[in-house]
Formats: sequence, C-alpha cells, structure tokens
Amino acid sequence: MALRTVVAGSAIALMVAACSTATPYKAAPSEGSGATGYSSQRLDANHFRVSFAGNRLTARGTVENYLLYRAAELTVENGYDGFTLIERDTERRTETRVERVGLGAYGYWGPRWRYYRGGFGWYDWSPYYGDPFWSDRVNIQTVDRYEAFAEIAMFRGQQPDDSKAFNAREVLENLRSTIEFPD
Repeated sequence: MALRTVVAGSAIALMVAACSTATPYKAAPSEGSGATGYSSQRLDANHFRVSFAGNRLTARGTVENYLLYRAAELTVENGYDGFTLIERDTERRTETRVERVGLGAYGYWGPRWRYYRGGFGWYDWSPYYGDPFWSDRVNIQTVDRYEAFAEIAMFRGQQPDDSKAFNAREVLENLRSTIEFPD
C-alpha cells in the first residue's frame, strides 16, 4: 500500500513538473494568442521574418537566444553562410491575475451582504474578497511573457563588416548547449 502511494505521488509530481517548465525549442503549433515556440515566414529569396514566443516561465534572454538559433538554422537549411538582422524587437506581455485565497470560516460560503447603491444597482460585499482590510485573502500575481521578432537577410561568402551580421554555423555551435529541445 505504501509503495502505491509513493508511486502515485511521484507520478503526480512529474506531471505537475512537466506542465510548469519553460518553453522548449520547438515549432509553434499555430499562429495566435498563447502559441509558444518558433515560427518563420519567407519574404523573398533570402529574407525571412522569424519569431519565438515563450511561456510565462521562459526568460527574456532565452527567448532571444532561441530566436537567433532559429535564424541560424534557417540560414543553413537554405544553403547560406550567415545572416544579418535587419530589424529586431522583443515584446513583453504582462498579465495580472487575482486569485481568492481561503474559503472563509464556513467552507465555500461565509458572511456576505448585498446592498443597493442608488443609481448603480445591487452590489455584493464579502470580507474574503476585494476589501483592503482582508487583502491577505487575495493573491495578486503578475506574469510576464516574452516574444522576440526579427527580419533577417541571408548571405553567402564573406561576412559583412556589420555588428548585426552573424556566421550561422558559429551561432548554432555557440548556442546549442543553451537550447532545451523537447523530449
């Protein structure tokens, strides 16, 4: 019986841990809100638009490294030696969540009053939510998500004398150890 409990607890812990990890380096499943991973779009023969979106646990630096890694991959896949960043930006999306903590003295219900404000209608008041004197019953959490975008131009041969030009194979070699690939 005890072994079953340990195994079941371990399985639950692994599932929770798997759900709460930074975004691995993978293709985004689709365009749209909440999609994480990389995406790319060919603009012409040697120009691409590349992006990488992380989840709430993916650091800004990781998102930017994954973007550069994807740009380098595309460059090598298309037979080029390097790429130049024409435009590059990283957006931060901030979301604030308010969660009610605790259920009150009586479980799911507790002291609560309805009152009428002339011209505004009926309102609810509860000492467990939304009152500054009971703020320890509310958990406010701010979550940041980062998405990096770049437009790149690929080149063959000698690397231009430009601080925004990169040798694709060197980028792949230098960043490979920092990339977390999905299982």
